[in-house]
Amino acid sequence: MPPEKDPYTFWQETLHGARYIVAPMVDASELAWRLLSRRHGAQLCYTPMLHSASFVKDAKYRRDALQSCDEDRPLFIQFCANKPDVLLKAVKMVEGHCDAVDLNLGCPQAIAKRGHYGAFLQDDWDLVYSLVRTVYEGSKLPITCKVRVFPDIDKTVRYAQMLESAGAQIITVHGRTREQKGRFTGLASWAHVKAVKKAVKIPVFSNGNIQYLSDVERCLKETGVDGVMTAEGNLHNPALFQGLSPPVWEMAKEYMTLVRLHPCPISFIRGHLFKLFQHCMLLKECKDLRDRLATRSTYEDLLSMVEDVEKHFHLYHDGSKELDLTEAVECVKKLREPIWLCQPYERPQSDISEPQAKKPKQEETSDCEVLPPGLSKNKLKKLQRYPNKQFRPRVLAPKCIQCANPRGEKCERKLCRVCCKSTCYSESLDCNGHRIWIGSKRQQALISTQHQVTVTL
Repeated sequence: MPPEKDPYTFWQETLHGARYIVAPMVDASELAWRLLSRRHGAQLCYTPMLHSASFVKDAKYRRDALQSCDEDRPLFIQFCANKPDVLLKAVKMVEGHCDAVDLNLGCPQAIAKRGHYGAFLQDDWDLVYSLVRTVYEGSKLPITCKVRVFPDIDKTVRYAQMLESAGAQIITVHGRTREQKGRFTGLASWAHVKAVKKAVKIPVFSNGNIQYLSDVERCLKETGVDGVMTAEGNLHNPALFQGLSPPVWEMAKEYMTLVRLHPCPISFIRGHLFKLFQHCMLLKECKDLRDRLATRSTYEDLLSMVEDVEKHFHLYHDGSKELDLTEAVECVKKLREPIWLCQPYERPQSDISEPQAKKPKQEETSDCEVLPPGLSKNKLKKLQRYPNKQFRPRVLAPKCIQCANPRGEKCERKLCRVCCKSTCYSESLDCNGHRIWIGSKRQQALISTQHQVTVTL
């Protein structure tokens, strides 16, 4: 049945008029991080995006996804979906575990394109309407939507009105198109957000361009939205909604304490620490700390690394020692706050109307250094962020003498497995290196056959 409360009553009473909101982030908005964010001003949190089909089928996936506690409210559980009946089954399974469900209509990644969900449902309005309407009519939970915009403001407005008519109780508008990602991320368009807010009669949240509390207040004033959501700003500074920039180790230690109470995968912990320490780790003197963060795989090792970061930077923080940035990369020199304080990563700006325009190759590097040739794109990006990083030389295995594939290291014929198996099959041979014993098996079969013939005679 449709929710009894109208959207604004739901926002005011159930969500307590939440204005400061932490976005759903894959592998990053787990319970421990949500609790940390709530302690520092967040009034509403989302779970990471969950795949509705996997949620319905996999009990372990459900248990991990539904990790929560009494402090973790109000809470929205976000799903991606492209089948209304499957989405409804997933929503019914979370009734009682959250305050609303959110339909992800904003994920711009390639995996969303392959799976036909997220922002790539923008082209199928009938399906989107059916997804929202099915949950609106079939569940006790309110359904909300998080969307990306179209380049055209009018089309974005019509899209939002369609979602409102389908039963969406709240719309979060990420003011970027689905093409604005990676190095083309640029600025979000608050003009799109403002137009949607004026056109619908339900609460609207804005997402994008939030790095400081002043940005939150400016967004509320300029767009008229009911709440402001942040993702990357929260990851670099969990105290953003308090208007504070605490030392990075304070946030890291508090997070690690929460992880002890509410465990999560080591990869999640490492990801959060990299975001918190991102600026610190660009210093040459922090190479050992950076390497430890990248390679250690236990909670205790990562906690020890956090404590060592505190020891390293505390002398600078209390004024006992002055940090020399003369040899630091340019992106560190331009920071507003001291390098050891929580602060945002500032993306380069790009125009929403030309999200796919490629820059000349010589402009693709950052302000840090001119990058050497011969590295992959991913390694070049890493080298931009960590100029002192060294990559292991790639050693090419010797090739098979019959084809271009790498040969087996222990193959006495110097062949790859495919060629070796073919040779052994045609010539009744063995290969200890590839553990192929065709010749031996044939010999055993022949002996067995001869023995049976002898017994018969």
